[in-house]
Amino acid sequence: MRYLVFGGAGFLGSHLVESLEGEITVVDDLSTVKYIELPPNVKLIKERVESFKTDEKFDYVIHLAARPSPDDYVQHPVETALANSIGTYNALEIARRSDAIFFFTSSSEIYGHADVIPTPEDYWGKVNPTGVRSCYDESKRFSESLIMAYYREYGLDVRIQRPFNVYGPRLREDGSYGRVVSRFIAQALRNEDLTVYGDGNQTRAFLYVSDWVEATKRMLEPRKDLKGVVLNVGSDKETRIIDLANLIIRLTGSRSKIRFLPPRPDDPPRRAADVTRAKQLLNWEPRVNLEEGLKRTIEWFKVRL
Repeated sequence: MRYLVFGGAGFLGSHLVESLEGEITVVDDLSTVKYIELPPNVKLIKERVESFKTDEKFDYVIHLAARPSPDDYVQHPVETALANSIGTYNALEIARRSDAIFFFTSSSEIYGHADVIPTPEDYWGKVNPTGVRSCYDESKRFSESLIMAYYREYGLDVRIQRPFNVYGPRLREDGSYGRVVSRFIAQALRNEDLTVYGDGNQTRAFLYVSDWVEATKRMLEPRKDLKGVVLNVGSDKETRIIDLANLIIRLTGSRSKIRFLPPRPDDPPRRAADVTRAKQLLNWEPRVNLEEGLKRTIEWFKVRL
């Protein structure tokens, strides 16, 4: 099998790439990458998804390239929107010329302020189309629309995944890239205040990265019944951010306190995945509970901070 993986050096991409067998080309501009851990047999090309050109043919084209950290994409809205518009178009064209299976990681962000929790795939979303998060939310939604257009007009074998708050080793903790789990862990290990946006009562449903990899590999299987499918991949177990902070303080044995910051604009108050469809189609469900996943992630960070 020949794989072309856009964003393959990032957090999700690197975990997926090391689990694949075959000839793997990774295209990544490394703009959001801190921990580069790729197998030695992987060909890495430093390039943006929207400008990469090739005449080679592939069996799979996998589009993971994105700026998924809210602080980061608010600072880089144009680059964020282009990766999920022109970038998606470019990746789709490569897949169409190859007659490849096209796989796209969308986002739970496309649901916005969901009125239905846990949120199923047939919920259309409640998103601010011009807000500060729209560069990410709406470009992901556009990508989904364009992908389904290629499926309907050209018969391209496409699969769309909506991951929910995946965490684990290699998830950046620093600066504007810091995601909540890795940021809290780094702050706790340094005995710094854990910074919580808002009152901490907003919820997320966290998925450990090995569970994400397993679901993704099953979505990549050459099955006709997966053609054109849209699947949530996540957890239906909500966790308040304040409870996550206290759990990480306990697991690290930290002396950290909690410091509250102003809430982020348009930050969804609740998030959890209805994964009924993934359970049925993929015979998959999360295996690693939050406490166990946090312990594994903490151990990884202990030797790197």
